[in-house]
Amino acid sequence: MLTILGFAMIATFLVLIMMKKMSPIAALVLIPALFCVFVGKGAELGDYVIDGVSTLAPTAAMLMFAIVYFGVMIDVGLFDPIVRAILRFCKADPMRIVVGTALLAAIVSLDGDGSTTFMITVSAMYPLYKRLKMSLVVMTGVAAMANGVMNTLPWGGPTARAATALKVDATDIFVPMIPALAVGLLAVIVLSYVLGLRERRRLGTLSLDEALVGEPESETVLVGAGAGAGAGAGAGASAGSGSGSASGSGGRVGSGSGSNSGPGAGSVSGKADAGSGGAQEAAVEDDGSDDDFQGLDPNRPTLRPKLYWFNALLTVALLTAMIMEMLPIPVLFLLGAALALTVNFPHIPDQKARIAAHADNVLNVSGMVFAAAVFTGVLTGTGMVDHMANWLVDTIPDGMGPQMGLVTGLLSLPLTYFMSNDGFYFGVLPVLAEAGQAHGVSTLEIARASIVGQPLHMSSPLVPAVYVLVGMAKVEFGDHTRFVVKWAVLTSLVILAAGILFGII
Repeated sequence: MLTILGFAMIATFLVLIMMKKMSPIAALVLIPALFCVFVGKGAELGDYVIDGVSTLAPTAAMLMFAIVYFGVMIDVGLFDPIVRAILRFCKADPMRIVVGTALLAAIVSLDGDGSTTFMITVSAMYPLYKRLKMSLVVMTGVAAMANGVMNTLPWGGPTARAATALKVDATDIFVPMIPALAVGLLAVIVLSYVLGLRERRRLGTLSLDEALVGEPESETVLVGAGAGAGAGAGAGASAGSGSGSASGSGGRVGSGSGSNSGPGAGSVSGKADAGSGGAQEAAVEDDGSDDDFQGLDPNRPTLRPKLYWFNALLTVALLTAMIMEMLPIPVLFLLGAALALTVNFPHIPDQKARIAAHADNVLNVSGMVFAAAVFTGVLTGTGMVDHMANWLVDTIPDGMGPQMGLVTGLLSLPLTYFMSNDGFYFGVLPVLAEAGQAHGVSTLEIARASIVGQPLHMSSPLVPAVYVLVGMAKVEFGDHTRFVVKWAVLTSLVILAAGILFGII
């Protein structure tokens, strides 16, 4: 019964958010609470929620201060050179922009933190997508898949969990998997190329000057990361930098508004023609205005050019300390945010303005994390997760025993999507490893197969970082889910196939 209720709860949640019948926060709270009553453990709901909140509180703290830290770094111009380089590469060509999104997300993912990756990637690429009227779910989907592949780095989390759970060396898991993971990353780049060609056919190609018309003498355009309503990344400064429009090859570019609008003006709908084959993907709805496009010009008042190298070294030191695990990640970002605010904005009113500018995104993301704590708390506390995992393991035919590497790889897709990495790697993986050993399959093969589902896992509703991604991109979580699941599954299967082909799994 718990197995059926567990799958029913997850299915109900996904259906409601994809059909936009409930917001993710409401669904994450109300659906598990209702099913907790169905299970007959409504009296214990409070304990389950507190346990879930206690587990995810460090993650929420990390996201809160990471958003403030990287928001400040964007405000002061640390990432302006990266954006200029991306603009030169993309040249307002939709195909290049999508490929550039995949490459940027993959590069930034080297730090091992999904939230950091999504904040930098969206901040750099959002203005181009918005100005060219490109599908924002293409951006979120490509970024999530690229980060999912790179998330298998030993310091990224899943590989370390697998190594810990099975008592093997993380290097022995990751290094042999490099060829298969490289094929997976190549698959993401090829997919981004195909999706980019669809966008090019739908929109046409513009020159960089045409795309940025209305923003003279400005190559650097960033979206204010987490800027609250009425507050751009410049303290009280107008977010827009003029207005105008341009067109080329049938592509229409929206006007850049000089208004100081906050996020949320743009909506997302699944009705734009995605290109050949008649496929439909979610795209930004053209409401005739570009009010939520926030371009930051090179003369914005928050720039701190004299402190550029200090900010760069501080960021490198922060990421190095994070990779080397010198301190817990929430503590590192807390210290980093405090130091960045104090040095870049020594006056208290300026510090308050920066915090206020990013408060909207901080509240949305942290609220989503604590709502997810209700979902995970009920799923774990009621025993649904254990029953679902045991049911899946028990359904494996005896004849599949010698193919436990393949079985583990296939099971990693749904299990890491519907469960946390901790639940899968510490709860299910040891059982799969024991079953594999009984049929002569090595523990290392099982461990390697267990990480192939990460491209799909990064878009799981139980991953806090995905809410940073869709929140900053102003994309509905349901739209993102509908778009990315099929492509993420394909990418994961490519990695699994490559691992089997190369004899790694």
